[in-house]
Amino acid sequence: MKIGVPKEIKDQEGRVAITPTGAHYLIQQGHRVLIEADAGLGSGFSNGQYQQAGAQLVPTAAAWDVDLVVKVKEPLESEYPHLDRQIIFTYFHLAGVTPSLTQELLKKGTTAIAYETLEDEHGHLPLLAPMSAVAGNMATLMGAYYLAEFNQGKGVQLGKVLGKRHGKVVIIGDGVVGQHAAQVASAMGANVFVAGIDQAKMQEIKTALLPNVEFFLSSPGNIRDHIKEADLLVGAVLIPGAKAPKIVDEDMIKSMAKGSVVVDVSIDQGGCIATSKPTSHTNPVFIKHGVIHYCVTNMPGAYPRTSTIALSDATLPYILRIANAGKESLITDKTLVKAINVCDGKITCKAAAEGLGMLDNYRQISQF
Repeated sequence: MKIGVPKEIKDQEGRVAITPTGAHYLIQQGHRVLIEADAGLGSGFSNGQYQQAGAQLVPTAAAWDVDLVVKVKEPLESEYPHLDRQIIFTYFHLAGVTPSLTQELLKKGTTAIAYETLEDEHGHLPLLAPMSAVAGNMATLMGAYYLAEFNQGKGVQLGKVLGKRHGKVVIIGDGVVGQHAAQVASAMGANVFVAGIDQAKMQEIKTALLPNVEFFLSSPGNIRDHIKEADLLVGAVLIPGAKAPKIVDEDMIKSMAKGSVVVDVSIDQGGCIATSKPTSHTNPVFIKHGVIHYCVTNMPGAYPRTSTIALSDATLPYILRIANAGKESLITDKTLVKAINVCDGKITCKAAAEGLGMLDNYRQISQF
């Protein structure tokens, strides 16, 4: 199969979908790999490294004129003209982005396979996990940075000072993002509180990973009480493929002290905080009700070298499976089938269709 890797064009997005090592592996398995020139530079991979791996350097259009396109982020509007019945494997987050992308995918007959809805045999999300981990780590670091007074923050440092913990961090969600954000915040020396819905799971996490973190049941009343005193609020709610529910309402944000910080990691899926709106690495924050909001939609892109290696390690086995299967056999692969979000002009992920208000375009894969 001919596999194309375009250069990412989202704001300050330095990641690339395949490393030179990954390209070499795919070529050894009998596939052609076409890399857009300079696609790997942001992650520290030169054109020469890809050529030495056996990949072909090509201009933008040629990287899309293939059987399988592998990306990091969803196609942007300027890339829509390149859509043409190929398979695209990337983070789509269809329920959280503009409906125009889904409409284009439907119109062009694209097969959209989403990293974020691919489940392994244990029901885990192996392609979401590495970037969720990076984003979780980053959420606390960004929160700590914007709490500084020179950033219009309230001037609270998250950390131990002579043995005493300072700063209160509230994290909504106890998945991979929430756990990593909590680990960093606790290691820094902050007072950390994590909201979850499964008390047995929360106790297990506390015992095994986060003994210095307090967990509480995620209910509107409990969240409201904790948020009032929070210096940093991290939104880390995920429903695979679906639009994120608004767990934190506007009144809760109004109750926070001026200069507090919100980091909504769920923003890729629309955000779990009512006052959130997408931001970029170039313009990462805005202030509403006196609270600083950081809602960058491609957070791991800030650390492209680490993110690219972690993501490529996770995606490579599935890229090979897709390439070996071809479009006709995809729907028979029990692992890949849940990752197919759009196929032959229909939305095949019900959660995405519901989030977009496009259930009339939904069709189960089993009906193909």
